[in-house]
Amino acid sequence: MTVRELASVLDLEILTGDVGLDEEIKHGYTSDLLSDVIANAPENSAWITVQRHINILGVAKLKEIVAIITPRNLKIDKELIERARAEKVALLRSGLTAFEVSGELYDILKKA
Repeated sequence: MTVRELASVLDLEILTGDVGLDEEIKHGYTSDLLSDVIANAPENSAWITVQRHINILGVAKLKEIVAIITPRNLKIDKELIERARAEKVALLRSGLTAFEVSGELYDILKKA
């Protein structure tokens, strides 16, 4: 499933325009602890986190994470969105909780 397809299915708000929307999502990972993501998130993951600072982009690039999803319609600064565009990391936002997004993503990837 591509980032674009996931955004459509889960009704995710795409914050970074067309950046990375054609990337393939093969896994999901939910964590707010950056060291945990570095140690355990697989490549080609959609990462669900409440973190909204610049360091999440460094972790995403290091781990080859294709999309970062923030839950609960959390506010994301323009600076982070612009930097994500430059780094070619898709930033998405959901009105669901992290738990709900994780469950939905799990079900979708399990069926794929």
